[in-house]
Amino acid sequence: MVQSMRETERKYEVPSPADTSWLPELERVDGVAAVVERGPEELDAVYYDTDDLRLAGSSVVLRRRTGGADAGWHLKLPLSGDSREEIRSALTDTVPDALLDLTRSRTRGAGLTPVVRIRSTREIRHLVDADGAMRAELCVDSVHAESLRGDGRHAAWNELEVELAEDADPALLDAVEKKLRKKGIARAHSPSKLLRALDETVTTRAAAPAAPAAPAAFAASDGTGGSDPDQAGAQLLAYVHEQIRALTALDPAVRRNRPDSVHKMRVACRRLRSCLRSYRSVLDREATDTIRGELKWLAGELGAERDQEVLMERLSGEIDALPGELVLGPVAARLRVWNVVDSTESHLRSLDALGSRRYLDLLDSLAVLLEHPPLRAKAAKDADQVMAKAVLKEYGRLAGRMTDALELSPGPERDVALHEARKAAKKVRYAAEVARPALGKPAKSLSKRVKSVQKVLGDHQDSVVARGALRDLAVAAQTADEAGFTWGLLYGTEQARAENRERELPSVWDLASDPGPREKLGR
Repeated sequence: MVQSMRETERKYEVPSPADTSWLPELERVDGVAAVVERGPEELDAVYYDTDDLRLAGSSVVLRRRTGGADAGWHLKLPLSGDSREEIRSALTDTVPDALLDLTRSRTRGAGLTPVVRIRSTREIRHLVDADGAMRAELCVDSVHAESLRGDGRHAAWNELEVELAEDADPALLDAVEKKLRKKGIARAHSPSKLLRALDETVTTRAAAPAAPAAPAAFAASDGTGGSDPDQAGAQLLAYVHEQIRALTALDPAVRRNRPDSVHKMRVACRRLRSCLRSYRSVLDREATDTIRGELKWLAGELGAERDQEVLMERLSGEIDALPGELVLGPVAARLRVWNVVDSTESHLRSLDALGSRRYLDLLDSLAVLLEHPPLRAKAAKDADQVMAKAVLKEYGRLAGRMTDALELSPGPERDVALHEARKAAKKVRYAAEVARPALGKPAKSLSKRVKSVQKVLGDHQDSVVARGALRDLAVAAQTADEAGFTWGLLYGTEQARAENRERELPSVWDLASDPGPREKLGR
């Protein structure tokens, strides 16, 4: 069993812990009534990583630590700012399977071995408020690091950690830092003990970390350029890098069924797939089409779980909004049972996908895409010219889809055509999203207009899906000799909702298809 908590801390370079005259009087910090000494601890941690340090390259830490109050396995995943998520598991001889799964998107299935051993003598102080509750913990560490990669190198340093209590005000860290600066104590250059130990004890660093270097450093392998930040290649690769990083970072949250994680991971897949399609003039499709196909597969596997989330939220909200006299039979109970069964099955489908060799192969392909980008000649051209053309081309496809759909009579064929138009609208928005650094306001304006169309089309498609589910629920209720009135009422409500959206769509499209933003893109 694992436990998860948010860790927010800062590290500082300090002199010898034997003389703490450099430590300021922190009792004068707002919210701190006293500094309570908690005595020393001896900590011994072995850090694990792949041979090419993929976890470290992704700012992820995995260690087995003995000593102290939290002995066990610790996995630290990056969050924003000074925060990380720390996931703990009981002390065992080997890496727990649960933690192995949570590192999978970063290791891509590569084996984990000990890379560094860090032993620390720690002096602990608690900053407490007037009620005696801890607001932050100060740890002065005397650190000794030893490489476990066969070179026998060692390093030693002293540092101060200030860790915020879980419910404390983050402003406390700033107040403490202000006091430390006045004493000449500066932030540590390295954000973690592991990275400092690697820098000071490992002679050869990773050749292929899971999170590749900043995209601005990328250059075309075929001599076309792409390293200039104003060129199309550099800007596209920066966007691709951002989406790959999002996809790998969301993997642990999806595995733990965290709210909205499936949706966000699916969106990252769609953004990647869409930009590889829209900008085939920049990245060679012979290298990217297979990746696009695999991203489609992954988004499809995640889609069942996401669609169930959306559908349950929609139907439960509609039932809650009905007057009590219109809810006949165990409607809410049947909906809950249906959701438990379908959501469990769809989540297992997501887990099966993330546990597959096919998924790891996709992650490997994405890493290769960034390490050796298949840039074409247009990668070296100015981003605004190349990207404006790509955005306008996607808009042209959307306009064609909309024209075809609006000419059809209401019915299943039109429903399918409207759904295809919705997907085309997403492609326009994603293409414009890639181009915003180069094209600025015109790309933003076009994206905003297209979003209004996508919203109407999305509600229409959700209604189509909801009606299918409501029919199935009505059949199940009838089989169980339950009243079908409420299910029929909800079906009719959804049908009317879809008809309203179809009537609304032409005027929304007229506003969105105003040529102004597109003319500015082409200048």
